[in-house]
Amino acid sequence: MVDVAVVGAGPNGLSAAVVMARAGLSVHLYEAADAIGGGSRTSELIEPGYLYDVCSAVHPMAVASPFFRAFELSKRVDLRLPEIQHGTPLDIGGAALAYQSLDRTVQELGVDGPAYRRLLQPLLERVDGVVDFTSNQLLRIPKDPVAAVRFGLATLDQGTPLWMRRFREEAAPALLTGVMSHALGSQPSLSSTGAGLLLSVLAHAGGWVVPVGGSMSIAKAMADDLTAHGGTIHVGEQVNSLDQVRPAKAILLDVAPPTLARLGGSEVPDRYRRALEAFRFGNAACKVDFILSGPVPWRDPGLAKAGTVHVGGSRLAMAESENLVDMGKHPTEPYVLVSQPSLVDSSRAPEGRHVLWSYCHVPANSTVDMAEAVTARIERYAPGFRDVVVASKTTTAAELSAYNENYVGGDFSAGLLDLRGLVQRPVVSNVPWRTPMPGVYLCSSSTPPGPGVAGMPGYHAARYALKDIFKMRVPGLGVGL
Repeated sequence: MVDVAVVGAGPNGLSAAVVMARAGLSVHLYEAADAIGGGSRTSELIEPGYLYDVCSAVHPMAVASPFFRAFELSKRVDLRLPEIQHGTPLDIGGAALAYQSLDRTVQELGVDGPAYRRLLQPLLERVDGVVDFTSNQLLRIPKDPVAAVRFGLATLDQGTPLWMRRFREEAAPALLTGVMSHALGSQPSLSSTGAGLLLSVLAHAGGWVVPVGGSMSIAKAMADDLTAHGGTIHVGEQVNSLDQVRPAKAILLDVAPPTLARLGGSEVPDRYRRALEAFRFGNAACKVDFILSGPVPWRDPGLAKAGTVHVGGSRLAMAESENLVDMGKHPTEPYVLVSQPSLVDSSRAPEGRHVLWSYCHVPANSTVDMAEAVTARIERYAPGFRDVVVASKTTTAAELSAYNENYVGGDFSAGLLDLRGLVQRPVVSNVPWRTPMPGVYLCSSSTPPGPGVAGMPGYHAARYALKDIFKMRVPGLGVGL
């Protein structure tokens, strides 16, 4: 008899499987695709020799996530830190740049530098408490109440239409909004602001690291640990019902709520089924990957050293673009999130060449190819960009949804990230990972704390499964254990 069956080998399925195997239990992990990774998969999307992250590319949580810290990921994967963590080109000329050093960032932001410091310094001083607060579900007493209060006040400061009251110029608010726009949703909003503030603080803490070899390196590190502790991985094996993985004592599902409803069949209580089927998904992404003959010719030289570039102009311009998407429209001048991994990882492309990863937001289920709009947007701040493009590949929102069943409609956040969506994920509960079906747990990004390659939904689900079924505590996860 197998002790544990885990369905879905994305970051959260892998983290759940690692925890259970480390506890000495027999674990079988099932993945419908031909390779593990899910949101942390890397592939030669365009031509052989060019490595692209299919979904997540830059990893602030790789050094901040409580799971990855316990797992000692930094000892298992070569995590490279760009000289500049992120930057935003400005319509007025120049760029706003975020260094790992808060002092240097503040100095270069000019007149608004002190205001930027007053916003982020209190959070940076209690960064562990901020990470703890945001890495769990909200219906709990935080370990560091002061950090939680500071985070809440900062979110209120920047998450309402009064978000410009502390700033006088364009650079600092554009720098912040570029990060806040990672989240799918309108601007300003409390949910997007909370996510953006966390990422902004982490840029000045451990930094936004890039894994050598691609995001798949993170998935591989977890898979290697799982098999080293007796776990078995089955790829290319579609699970269509819970009975297919029984008689496992515990079943952990890295799936979207509608998929859980389907897998559970008649076992799912009616009230819970209605909640799963009514779970709300948000907007989507259209991804455009490029092969380049050289670096992006950014007008501002600082952007050539940035691991991530937020292309969107001013705070108000980015908000307008995001709000158009929220109204079901495709912006002609979209906000574009750009990653330049080959700046710090030469393994991504042949010598002299570069890969460029980018996406913009679009309405759910969109089939529109946004490659031209993305290219034009980058060209605006990097004249001559078209001249270095060798090839490109677009993945529409509809194609992203087909790639990963958890990304319903192309929503890579696996659920709408508004205030209701942060608490009701997928139901309002102090233990939302536990389902009404005995021994069945949900561990996808549709549970708290939500999206991102952090492993925390899987960790939480595994923690409760160990406690409920096996009467065990979470084991040590470090390299030497």
